[in-house]
Amino acid sequence: MWMEPSVYPQLSKDGDIIIGGIFSFHSSWEVTDLIYLVKPQPLKCMSLDVKALQYSQSLMFAVEEINNSSSLLPGVSLGYTIYDSCTSKAVGVQVAMALVNGNEKLVSSEVCTKPAQVQAIIGETFSSASMAIAKSIGPFSIPLISHYATCECLSDKKKYPSFLRTIPSDYHQSRALAEMVRHFGWTWVGAIRRDDDYGNSGMAAFTQAAQQWDICLEYSLPFFKTYSQEKVLRIIEQIKSSTSRVIVGFVDPSDIEILLDVFLEHNITGYQWVGTEAWILNPLLATLDKHNILQGAIGLAVPKAKVTGSAIFTKYWETIFHCKYKAKNDSEDSPSCTGEEELSEMNNIFSDMSLMPYFNNVYKGVYAIAHTLHDLLGCKETCSTKKQPDPLTFLEQLRMVRFKTKEGEEIYFDKNGDPAARYEVINWQTSKERQHEFVTVGLYDSTFPVNSRLTLNLSSIVWAQNTNKVPISVCSESCPTGTRKAVQKGKPVCCFDCIPCAEGEISNITDSIKCEQCYQDYWSNTHRNECIKKEIEYLSYEETMGILLTAVSIVGAFMTLIILIIFFKYKNTPIVKAHNSELSFLLLFSLTLCFLCSLTFIGQPSEWSCMLRHTAFGINFVLCISCVLGKTIVVLMAFRATLPGSNVMKWFGPPQQRLSVLAFTLIQVLICVLWLIISPPFPFKNQKLYKDKIILECHLGSSIGFWAVLGYIGLLASLCFLLAFLARKLPDNFNEAKFITFSMLIFCAVWITFIPSYVSSPGKFTVAVEIFAILASSFGLLFCIFLPKCYIIILKPEKNTKKQLIGKIQNK
Repeated sequence: MWMEPSVYPQLSKDGDIIIGGIFSFHSSWEVTDLIYLVKPQPLKCMSLDVKALQYSQSLMFAVEEINNSSSLLPGVSLGYTIYDSCTSKAVGVQVAMALVNGNEKLVSSEVCTKPAQVQAIIGETFSSASMAIAKSIGPFSIPLISHYATCECLSDKKKYPSFLRTIPSDYHQSRALAEMVRHFGWTWVGAIRRDDDYGNSGMAAFTQAAQQWDICLEYSLPFFKTYSQEKVLRIIEQIKSSTSRVIVGFVDPSDIEILLDVFLEHNITGYQWVGTEAWILNPLLATLDKHNILQGAIGLAVPKAKVTGSAIFTKYWETIFHCKYKAKNDSEDSPSCTGEEELSEMNNIFSDMSLMPYFNNVYKGVYAIAHTLHDLLGCKETCSTKKQPDPLTFLEQLRMVRFKTKEGEEIYFDKNGDPAARYEVINWQTSKERQHEFVTVGLYDSTFPVNSRLTLNLSSIVWAQNTNKVPISVCSESCPTGTRKAVQKGKPVCCFDCIPCAEGEISNITDSIKCEQCYQDYWSNTHRNECIKKEIEYLSYEETMGILLTAVSIVGAFMTLIILIIFFKYKNTPIVKAHNSELSFLLLFSLTLCFLCSLTFIGQPSEWSCMLRHTAFGINFVLCISCVLGKTIVVLMAFRATLPGSNVMKWFGPPQQRLSVLAFTLIQVLICVLWLIISPPFPFKNQKLYKDKIILECHLGSSIGFWAVLGYIGLLASLCFLLAFLARKLPDNFNEAKFITFSMLIFCAVWITFIPSYVSSPGKFTVAVEIFAILASSFGLLFCIFLPKCYIIILKPEKNTKKQLIGKIQNK
């Protein structure tokens, strides 16, 4: 809209250096039709806004205080020129240009000897208007210091090089809000934003920060007070159909006023509101919210301010409370002021202290200008010059200014022209009179380390619907330990399923996005939330199976020794002498070693036990089979020797028998030595058989060596079985060949069944199968060959005669 070029200031004061002010004294203007035939009339402002008057009073108060100060700008007087922008961006730009260019009517004919332009401008209140003004005066390097405009976009120094502010940027507020929302565990929230630069920019910053904190927005709805009813209904329907219970409101108080009526009309209550500094401390909203729609709201507010040391405030205090600050000798009858009176109890527009932080921002802006001038003008006891500094020089110095207020607050601007971000966390609580109260429940300070910026007193917070329990607003419940999050297809990352970790993987934190693999010797527990050391499994002496096998081995060795003692005691009896006592004793000795070698298979495998168990087993069994083979050959040769003219026994006498046993055994020794030299057995952790166990076993090293040892034993056993089978029916009362046949039959059956059992048995049962085979075959040899003889020796001594042994042959 076109404006009258001659616009006059509303408030002004002459001085050596002038500070400009732009405030919206009116909140609207009269709309007129433009006919484009005549020059438009000047804008007619309407609806006086008392807040803007209070902002201007803060500027005027600060100027008066500085002019009365003897330490700040001594000898230099500050003046001000304050304009009304009428909440219009166009008027705001116009009056800004008037301030910059000195577009005032002269009231006298005197020659103007001082610059007409202002040193800096305080204002504007709203972000959109500040953007327009800052972009217009930026080329002139005239600073614009806003007390209220929080849009993050104004931190862009390329677009707004001369813009500064004494209120934190929405960048910090958005991050503080996101951090606060995450602190309460709300990962699924809705948002309503004012459809202008303030709301859209602020919500964009909040969304970006929310993503870093894993917060999802179910919806982000634009709203403006001029929206049609149809648009508003669409917004309401989307909120009603949502599942989130938290609403972040990046809006203006006027928007909230409208939303309160709409929410009440559609019976939308019980939502947890999160507010910005724009409305969270607004007392009018607290008065309008009679149905507790905003009950429990929590949000950020500019910290409360305190301005002291002025006579004007003393008079103000005395006026509104009808009291008097009395001197010692004052005898007036009016009540005394204590300074503890509560402004909140006064129902007066000027006693509304909720805007005091913003008044203080205006105050700090004026003082920033004064301190910058103080430095540039070389002020000590008095200023060396009153000349207005060059705008660019002043702007650069203003960006670097740093000072403390009387209350001790440090004021400075960062590289973007923004102050340090400090907020109070405000909670709406219902008093006994069922009125909303603003209670400070925490603080946020961006200058602190990341993890300690936000401090909250959770126990003092009252939530929506007047409860003490933190509301829950999540798309999916947190995944417990032992599970991981899997995002649901087509939905935001906050909507997920909880998938149990696989075997061998764990997650020991809630909401883990992946499961961690346990280290090699560890495995996941039942709950998949801890890696525990894998169970070590081997055939030990402490377990039942190990104890039983050990007992059987010892019993077998003990029985063998008893039989050996019996044979030694009755070595001169016919039955012992007739069946080759020398080989019998050697066989009994080797069987004792076979029983004992099974003990090397029990216990935790070590290098020596792994090498000993297979080689000792292989050599001992070859020694046994060699003895049995020798006895079988002796039976055959002895029968041939009884035939007329036969002299075969001279070729297989005792020396030949010893040599054959030695030769057969040395071959096995040679096989074992080669095995141990080339690739010996070694202890091995088998982690492939079981996922949650480590099987300690002896790796064969060279499997060829192992099967060569078994193969050689099998070859001798087969040969022995064949010869014994041929000799089983030779005419003899006590033909040993048939007992050897039975023993070899058992031996071969055991070791034939051993092979598939050995291959298929898992873990320690592999070792148990091998021990069982050793014990079974050893008992087979012991019982079949020696028990019949012991029976005759002990129980049937009458048959242990030479006559009995040869009687059958004679009968034949």
